[in-house]
Amino acid sequence: MRAYDIILKKRAGKELTKAELEYLISGYVSGEIPDYQLAAWAMAVFFQGMKKQEVAALTSVMADSGEQLDLSSIAGVKVDKHSTGGVGDSVTLVLAPLVAAAGVPVAKMSGRGLGHTGGTIDKLEAIPNFRTALAKQEFIDNVNRLQVAVAGQTANLAPADKKLYALRDVTATVDSIPLIASSIMSKKIAAGADKILLDVKVGNGAFMKELAEAEELARTMVEIGNNLGQETVAVISDMNQPLGKAVGNALEVKEAIETLRGEGPADLEELSLCLGAEMLKLAGRVENTKEGKAKLRELLASGAALEKFKELIRAQGGQEEVVDNPNLLATSKKRVEIKAPKSGYITEILAEEVGLAAMLLGAGRENKEATIDLAVGIVLEAKLGAKISKGDKLATLHVNEDSQLAIAKEKLENAYKIEAEQLVARNLVHQVIN
Repeated sequence: MRAYDIILKKRAGKELTKAELEYLISGYVSGEIPDYQLAAWAMAVFFQGMKKQEVAALTSVMADSGEQLDLSSIAGVKVDKHSTGGVGDSVTLVLAPLVAAAGVPVAKMSGRGLGHTGGTIDKLEAIPNFRTALAKQEFIDNVNRLQVAVAGQTANLAPADKKLYALRDVTATVDSIPLIASSIMSKKIAAGADKILLDVKVGNGAFMKELAEAEELARTMVEIGNNLGQETVAVISDMNQPLGKAVGNALEVKEAIETLRGEGPADLEELSLCLGAEMLKLAGRVENTKEGKAKLRELLASGAALEKFKELIRAQGGQEEVVDNPNLLATSKKRVEIKAPKSGYITEILAEEVGLAAMLLGAGRENKEATIDLAVGIVLEAKLGAKISKGDKLATLHVNEDSQLAIAKEKLENAYKIEAEQLVARNLVHQVIN
């Protein structure tokens, strides 16, 4: 078997076997097959695509390239949740304790933020002393005891994906549905959950800008999971404006606590309930999502979900007092307000521009080596559809350093569009694919 023949076969649009993909990927990980040959193969995939079984085989090979977490010692049906990334997406901070409070074990491996999208691990580390690096046994023990643990992904989880993604990033082959789907699903398969829920974002602030693209990605990932024996459901949710109001690590933790109190933004609560209901259904705890939502609303109202978040923080060494007093979280030195330049209705908030503005303030990373400022970010005071008057507050920037403030302020101002006619309300959830 030769890499050359495999590249040639894919360039001709033919379906590769699992053995061929295994040879190619394992050879690349070991260093026997060079970058330029994998780059040629990735470009062939970009133009020729892959068949369903072929994508499933690639995903399986990539998942098998490193450590596979064995969660069989955790009692119950483990349902993992993954978001394709957005702005102000603090759902996991609400969802993990909420679903755990319903008795479904949540063994969550999460990542860090990059670019305009945030990462769950960075947000949790805004809680003083919270540990995101857990030994495997501690991770399992916490889930068995509390029904929940959230930790950073290990370096040994699907190492083929890490190496291949870096190559795709510099060879203009990132925007390939088969490669995106296999990248995401290889990590989910290796993470050891019994079933998988995907939150596929679509819109200006998401990786997938158009609904048709998001649907194709969602269907591909659902097919991969089902082909590999892990029941998978995808929810396509809107990211044409930031989710909730807060964008920035400590700010989002505070907002998640408010949501667990039943006092958070309506859209963040609604999406958390929607995703949580799907997780309860996958776990066999409810017959349908309507029943699941009702059960989760009860857990919010009773304070059980908030108490579970406190237990999670305590178990991972964090300062649990932040739940009762969010002011213990890091705060910025100053705040800068953005005012409405005219009266009317807000018809657009470019989520990506808001995310980039927050990144410029220090809330995100331009590259993987960059450090972030946990205290800074943006709070949106008005969202899509709101009627505002000239001079009303649109947003507040939480700032520590002024070096990029002017650029961030300009980006945020340009993210808003105000018109005389009110926008027709967008759906928060576009579609559920199972």
